[in-house]
Amino acid sequence: MTFSSKIKDELSRTETDDILSAKSETAALVRTMGYITLKGYNKMEIEFSTENAAVARRIFRLLKTAFEISTQVSVEKTNRLKKHNNYIIKIGDEEAKNFLQETGIASADNFNIMTFDFGVPEALTKNDACKRAYIKGTFMGCGSISDPEKSYHAEFISSREEHSKGICRLLEGFGITGKTILRKNYYVTYIKESEQISDLLALLGANNAVLEFENVRAVKETRNQINRVINCETANLDKIVDTSMRQINNIKVLKKHKAMDKLPEHLKELAYLRLKHTNASLKELGEMLNPPLGKSGVNHRLRKIEEIAEGLSGHEKRGVNSEITKSNIKK
Repeated sequence: MTFSSKIKDELSRTETDDILSAKSETAALVRTMGYITLKGYNKMEIEFSTENAAVARRIFRLLKTAFEISTQVSVEKTNRLKKHNNYIIKIGDEEAKNFLQETGIASADNFNIMTFDFGVPEALTKNDACKRAYIKGTFMGCGSISDPEKSYHAEFISSREEHSKGICRLLEGFGITGKTILRKNYYVTYIKESEQISDLLALLGANNAVLEFENVRAVKETRNQINRVINCETANLDKIVDTSMRQINNIKVLKKHKAMDKLPEHLKELAYLRLKHTNASLKELGEMLNPPLGKSGVNHRLRKIEEIAEGLSGHEKRGVNSEITKSNIKK
């Protein structure tokens, strides 16, 4: 079962005692997964179609609770490669027109299919409870949240721009910012930030899903923090190794030119320590000196050695006598 299916299964089991909230949720479901079919003799039929059994049960219960509509749930096999059950709930002509009026799609004054309103109905989203119910119905009808182990992504897919924009406004009212894009002739309202997705789950009332999401998020953040520390330590180690190799190469230049014994005592002591302790840090080298020296002092002496080595190498390239003299050393 996918993470989205788990959420919808949990939401389908929530209580539906408040009639107005139940109507709001149903109004969202008919706009996101309902089909209106015109038949002969000025008749019509409304059909809900879903592959999620929990959502089908939810619609069946909402119709009975909020609209006193008793209907049947039929099951068909999909034609796709992996055949799934497709649950279909139909509302006949006698109840369809009244249902469309109560959900704000049709107007009681002018029942005309050309004037049907598929945007978010203001009359059914006046208070926070109804707004939450409408967002919940929209999620059950056209929403999804990816597995948090893989990525953070929540989205609502709508075929109508006015409904997509309306959902954005409802979410913004609860501090959740969604962005809308057009993808393959569908309007997609999506949320990427993990904290906002967690807020969305809480808003929907999916408490178990919130706990699972937060557990995964905590583990991932801890893992990422550990990786950052390891990467930082690895980078520092690489830097220490590179610096150490450069210093050792400088000292080897001095040995090549038989200049080690001509160094001042404080530089000679440090040079031999560096050759002996190739992996030691500047702080560790300083602690080995007598008397001990701070990190900056060690770095200053190693720079002196580097300058002398570079001077000898430069003289060698120019064919000049490369013997170390007092002029090569800056006290």
